[in-house]
Amino acid sequence: MHNEQRYLDLLKYVLEHGHKKSDRTGTGTISTFGYQMRFDLQESFPLLTTKKIPFGLIKSELLWFLHGDTNIKYLLEHNNHIWDEWAFKNYIESSDYTGPDMTDFGRRRLIDDEFAQAYKYEKSKFDKEILENNKFAAKFGNLGDVYGAQWRHWQKRDGGFIDQIINVIDQIKKTPNSRRLIVSAWNPEDVPTMALPPCHTLFQFYVNDGKLSCQLYQRSGDLFLGVPFNIASYALLTHLIARETGLQVGEFIHTLGDAHIYSNHLEQVKEQLNRKPVNGPQLEITSDKSIFEIDTEDIKVTDYNPQPAIKAPVAV
Repeated sequence: MHNEQRYLDLLKYVLEHGHKKSDRTGTGTISTFGYQMRFDLQESFPLLTTKKIPFGLIKSELLWFLHGDTNIKYLLEHNNHIWDEWAFKNYIESSDYTGPDMTDFGRRRLIDDEFAQAYKYEKSKFDKEILENNKFAAKFGNLGDVYGAQWRHWQKRDGGFIDQIINVIDQIKKTPNSRRLIVSAWNPEDVPTMALPPCHTLFQFYVNDGKLSCQLYQRSGDLFLGVPFNIASYALLTHLIARETGLQVGEFIHTLGDAHIYSNHLEQVKEQLNRKPVNGPQLEITSDKSIFEIDTEDIKVTDYNPQPAIKAPVAV
């Protein structure tokens, strides 16, 4: 089966068998619990072709995680706004914010043109301040101990920290048959202070026949907007870890807990399902730098021929 068809089949399954549920954002979803997809990374790189996915955002976000960074400044420097909404929300709810009332900004900006303009202006000022004012960035750009902190600096009770990425690379090299090749982002102690608790919570590597496979457990998946990014991000991570450990790539297995389509994404999903996928692109890594030193310009996809992007609102 074509790699992309596995994702399209999930969309169809949720539309046909999902349950209507309320959710934290107040938007409402159609949801199913428990679903698994398998992607053959030898076949192609699993970047969707039924709509354009901005690969630049995926690679800069993943490198942000791998650097152990939790401040959106790095992302903004790479023109990546994936995490802006959560940092901006923290700012407008703080006593430092003195602009117009942005209460319920996540939904009001979608239905109120005047509010949308005010939101856009305040948001652009916020982004500019993050980029140019280190003190402001330190206070409002940090998202708490999200993925990068847990991957690279898991705090120990007795002081010090655990670098899970370095540890798992070392384990793959020394004990490739281990069943403990695991990295966890879900730290119950830190969840209350994170801007957004980890959706992709735990991943495990598996080595066989000189190939590295990765399985992700994702507790919550926004199927239209988020999951296509997650698929490509963890496929890229598998390639980078395989390269670091002298292995070829095998499979990426994506296991989802609450797999949902937001109620305001239904028309977009139906539009995507009317499109036909084509052969996926190939990944090229053009540098021999280590996984911790590689730059976004060293990572690219070739032969990527997607159909146009389909826009949809983000639920915050």
